[in-house]
Amino acid sequence: MAAYRSAAGFQRVLLAFKHVCLKQRCGVIICRYSTVYDPNEKTFDKILIANRGEIACRVIKTCKKMGIKTVAVHSDVDSSAVHVKMADEAVCVGPAPTSKSYLNMDAIMNAVKQTGAQAVHPGYGFLSENKEFAKRLQTLNLCPSLKGYPVMIKASAGGGGKGMRISWNDEETREGFRFSSQEAASSFGDDRLLIEKFIDNPRHIEIQVLADKHGNALWLNERECSIQRRNQKVVEEAPSTFLDPDTRRAMGEQAVSLAKAVKYSSAGTVEFLVDSQKNFYFLEMNTRLQVEHPITECITGLDLVHQMIRIAKGYKLQQKQSDIPINGWAIESRVYAEDPYKSFGLPSIGRLSQYQEPLNLPNVRVDSGIQEGSDISIYYDPMISKLVTYGKTREEALKKMEEALDNYVIRGVTHNIPLLREIIVHPRFVSGDISTKFLPEVYPDGFKGHMLTAGERRELLATAAALYVAAQLRSQKFLGDLRVSIVPAESRQWELCVELDKGVHMLGVSRAGNNYTVEIDGEKVEVSGEWNLASALLPITINGKHRNLQCLLRTAAGEITLQYLGTSFKLRVLSKLAAYLSKHMPEKIPEDTSSILRSPMPGSVVAVSVKPGDNVAEGQEICVIEAMKMQNSMTAAKTAKVKSVHCKAGDTVGEGDLLVELE
Repeated sequence: MAAYRSAAGFQRVLLAFKHVCLKQRCGVIICRYSTVYDPNEKTFDKILIANRGEIACRVIKTCKKMGIKTVAVHSDVDSSAVHVKMADEAVCVGPAPTSKSYLNMDAIMNAVKQTGAQAVHPGYGFLSENKEFAKRLQTLNLCPSLKGYPVMIKASAGGGGKGMRISWNDEETREGFRFSSQEAASSFGDDRLLIEKFIDNPRHIEIQVLADKHGNALWLNERECSIQRRNQKVVEEAPSTFLDPDTRRAMGEQAVSLAKAVKYSSAGTVEFLVDSQKNFYFLEMNTRLQVEHPITECITGLDLVHQMIRIAKGYKLQQKQSDIPINGWAIESRVYAEDPYKSFGLPSIGRLSQYQEPLNLPNVRVDSGIQEGSDISIYYDPMISKLVTYGKTREEALKKMEEALDNYVIRGVTHNIPLLREIIVHPRFVSGDISTKFLPEVYPDGFKGHMLTAGERRELLATAAALYVAAQLRSQKFLGDLRVSIVPAESRQWELCVELDKGVHMLGVSRAGNNYTVEIDGEKVEVSGEWNLASALLPITINGKHRNLQCLLRTAAGEITLQYLGTSFKLRVLSKLAAYLSKHMPEKIPEDTSSILRSPMPGSVVAVSVKPGDNVAEGQEICVIEAMKMQNSMTAAKTAKVKSVHCKAGDTVGEGDLLVELE
């Protein structure tokens, strides 16, 4: 295992084929830009985007504003993707597996030749930091001084948390080497690793830099990226609540010095770990634009994609360091297709049957590469979008993020909005008391969703009751029917039984127009709204306070699932008589999960370590499942003998599929 840092973190962003390879990370264009696209600046006629998803969409949008034609490359399963539809031309570069498409260097180079593209923009991940593809101009080798455990094992050719493991002993190092090298090969086509000292309990703060080909470089302030799961960022903000002006300046100046030392040109990010005493330690340099670049754009007013294209053509930077402001505050939430209740987020796949971004709200930006009807597959990163909010203050930006998350409609896949909303309202996050251990420290037993207070529980029960009554009343109306109705006169009072979290509540409901008064345990809750039952969003007022809920499910059997404060809650609303009769229904016996192993997510089977008749110990690895380029070890829940194995290496499995049975 080599203990050398790859030079991929410091390479220039130039491709020695035709003209230039731009390196960056992006999405859809929003507020806070002060950029003016100068029509007198001639850059490129045509750029090929060697990537997919939101980054490809972002690049195409900027190119269109600059009058540049674009070429999208895609795998066969991405032939109808949003970025393919947006581009002027599109070229299929292979089948779904990344090694045969987005990592297929020969196919992408052929696409460049075929289309006559003058520049290539590789986005992030895939080939964006591949030394062969970029024809890097120089090589830097760093041998880290490792003084024992813990250490970080990292893929030298990429980022985004792929191929990254923390090891605290020899056994974890061996296991980490195996998984990290396999993930690195799958994600980046390069299985080489590096090892560096791991700093326990730090903040992850990065500096955005911008450098031209004339020796000019700027630092564009910092981004706080400490909220992570599995070394992948979840929520970012700019600026950081932790840095003072002196520390910010020191970090910025060192980041610029690094960029100048390696003669870097383009946008790049220098990442640091910062301890509690504000000592900062160099982590790596990403020679591209980061996923979280929009929050820097919001507080500086610069369009970083535009700047990258100008720099690649050879123009000088238009700004000086004194021109770079910190104007307001910006928050970014990464919206993923994954289940946050499983290890803070195991992948989910499916088709977006309903999709509505909260773009009707001011100071909200959504960078996405999908639309309603898009498929989220097992082959690529599970990111749906980057949700960005901006405010004059941090408090304003956070309040806007709450509103945006409540108004974001995603159906067809499991998503992580429940976790995102809980993070941004948690007292530790609001106060700025965070580190890279935030999630395991705040949720030591895993994320369980929003924990209702007594008042919130009453709000939820009252809303479910009012929604049930509104639906009952609507079902009694026959518009345009001149026949005499046999439906009895409309009631004004209802007695209902509402079940929530195994608790049973008897409620009294009265109605006056669109206003409902619900009595719960002697307390009255006033609920009012338009009650548009066909709408995905349910804006209501509860005791004078505005709330945005979403009705995810409503059945004739009284089952109602409401997304409330970001979390989905399952309720059952029945009339008093129906509740009495339901007590006589038989209950379903739960499955004994200790004797079976089911896949917790959709993915592909990488390896199976057991066969029928084998004896396994509790915690022993049984198989490895890969989903969206992350490998997960499935272990035995108890010591037992293997009864049967229902999968083999290479199989594709769905969430809940039976893998192994134990006796």
